[in-house]
Amino acid sequence: AVAAAAGAHISSLMHAGLTIGVGWGRTLHESLPHVEGRNLDDVRVVSLLGGIMEARRFNPSEFAWRFAELFEADGYLIPAPALVDSAEARQVLLEQCGLDHVFELAQAGEIAVFGAGGISESSTTYRLGHLTEDERKSLTKAGAVGDVLYNFIDAEGRRVKHPINDRVISIPLEKLAKIPKRILVSGGSNKITVIRGAMSALAPTVLVTDEITARTLIASTPEG
Repeated sequence: AVAAAAGAHISSLMHAGLTIGVGWGRTLHESLPHVEGRNLDDVRVVSLLGGIMEARRFNPSEFAWRFAELFEADGYLIPAPALVDSAEARQVLLEQCGLDHVFELAQAGEIAVFGAGGISESSTTYRLGHLTEDERKSLTKAGAVGDVLYNFIDAEGRRVKHPINDRVISIPLEKLAKIPKRILVSGGSNKITVIRGAMSALAPTVLVTDEITARTLIASTPEG
């Protein structure tokens, strides 16, 4: 239901001359059949994070490419893994290989579509083996409740102090927050805390979620 609603909403926003940044995840992947593709002039689809080296069903580069195809758009992918070996490697890729320019293109765009991932053993990031169990436990110990585009955050939406956050090839949250239309697509009882954190950090203009999650978030929000 969340994927269908997301696909319909994204379809309604697409127009010629648009630059849209896209994330990844199971729900966004499942939204693709619900996106109304059509030929639009001068549309740019920008991946908001690097790819996953192993061929998996949910891959950021795969999603961005397939989404771009729906509108015969130009696709801007990140030719690097989402998680590199060191902070030094990240810096070299961003500065010397020009990857930062891709994120600047996304920041200058009109729309960003992204999810929020939980940190339980059943979440996409861990179930598909993108991080080890030891890394998951270490992130949890550091206060992480989940991630937005591999930026691991605490319950207040702050990036946790952890070495993994220094190795991520992903648009920084402060740049993501400057994109005018920010669409957060996420749902499920196991994601309540990370969704709330993502909302604190990014103040999404639209949240696409399920009814139970929405009611829980509203009930836990202080009045005023």
